[in-house]
Amino acid sequence: MPLLWQECLAAHPGHSYAPVQRYPLTTDPPNRNRNRNRPVPKLAPMQNSNAKHRVFLFLQGPHGPFFNALGRMLRTAGCDVWRIGFNAGDQVFWRDKAQYLPFRGALTDWPGFLETTCQTKGITDIVLYGDTRPIHAEAIVLAQRLGVQVHVFEEGYLRPYWVTYERGGSNGHSRLMQTDVAQMQTALELSDMEAPLPPSHWGDMRQHVFYGALYHWFVMFWNRKYRNFQPHRALPVTREFQLYLKRLLLMPAQALERRLATRRIRNGGFPYHLALLQLEHDSSFQMHSPFDSMGSFLTEVIAGFAAGAPRHHHLVIKAHPLEDGRSPIRHDLRRLAREHGIQDRVHYVRGGKLAELLNEARTAVTVNSTAGQQVLWRGIPLKVFGAAVYDKIEFTSEQPLAQFFSAPARPDNRAYKDYRRYLLETSQVPGGFYSRSGRRQLLRHVVDMMLSPHDPYDALRHGTAAPRQQLSVVR
Repeated sequence: MPLLWQECLAAHPGHSYAPVQRYPLTTDPPNRNRNRNRPVPKLAPMQNSNAKHRVFLFLQGPHGPFFNALGRMLRTAGCDVWRIGFNAGDQVFWRDKAQYLPFRGALTDWPGFLETTCQTKGITDIVLYGDTRPIHAEAIVLAQRLGVQVHVFEEGYLRPYWVTYERGGSNGHSRLMQTDVAQMQTALELSDMEAPLPPSHWGDMRQHVFYGALYHWFVMFWNRKYRNFQPHRALPVTREFQLYLKRLLLMPAQALERRLATRRIRNGGFPYHLALLQLEHDSSFQMHSPFDSMGSFLTEVIAGFAAGAPRHHHLVIKAHPLEDGRSPIRHDLRRLAREHGIQDRVHYVRGGKLAELLNEARTAVTVNSTAGQQVLWRGIPLKVFGAAVYDKIEFTSEQPLAQFFSAPARPDNRAYKDYRRYLLETSQVPGGFYSRSGRRQLLRHVVDMMLSPHDPYDALRHGTAAPRQQLSVVR
């Protein structure tokens, strides 16, 4: 993969969670005329507005060069930009070494180091990827106390063509958790845009896996200056690197296995239900789930399916695309299926795209996977067990699991489409972190959103949200 190596070399120069302040989503009466005489909205002054000189502090970001590109564009916009790095992987992908601040202390030293940095550098904004890892949770608590704006990036709530950008928190800490569908519909009355279609391909899973493996390689072999670094996941860095490398090398064989398994299911002639698995170490599962492992989730799903599903129905277990074998999913699945006498009705599919399996699926269950959004888009009944931004009473099931598999209630597809359109007008930004074309498209939108005096949800309410032009062709 020469392109990826070129990008890498170009980037190389040589708990407790404090509650996020919430703002109720109220709207002025909609102006239905929408003509050229529409009054310009008056914006309330905010602490971190464009009128104030902005100083951004970057913490940990997605693997690869995205944060470096974002920082460069913010500097072009007239802002000061600093980066705190926690390991050699962070350092390698940050080109501006004059603005790089290494943190080499113990975790107990982190709050004091961050507060001193914010005060001495005059930090107005903190930028981070994921809000639940310990260093980021501490940073958000401190930012709230100091009045510093927090910009949170995450993988898209609508994947794979969008990235999530919010302020204050994401996933279970997102403002979406306190916003109901009726409030969203009211906010949408200020917009007359149609819901955009997905853009073209931003790249594929290879870039994600490649940058993950490369990042952990640097942490393994170049980390002498960061001896106190502690990864936010339980596995040691060496094991993380091995799993990323194994996943990269096995991609062709696993792709063949996946195609064969999918073909057997689609040609089987039986009705089937989907169980959408997640990465056990992912923050959305760790922090916003009632289960301690994927095995616990499978225990409940298998029992519910065996008790309620018609005997001619089958269950398809769909693994996460980045599943690397660190969790004994297949072993647990075989054991549970045998215990309930349904081993001939349970199928396992290793990662891959979800679309083909959704074409004939009767229902789907998940903890809180973003893949649930694809299920709802198809109008398929969905049951959710954890905290999810799309868990709204209008379109996720509240039935007991056995009843759900037996006679699922259909979701309100019209309400879901309003919800989806609301996301696309607010926190979902077209583009991606890992491919070059995806980063280019993401930067076209997200810098203006970060410099705006309003967060994405308030921007729609105030009529200041920029239109999102989703591209149909990207070369």
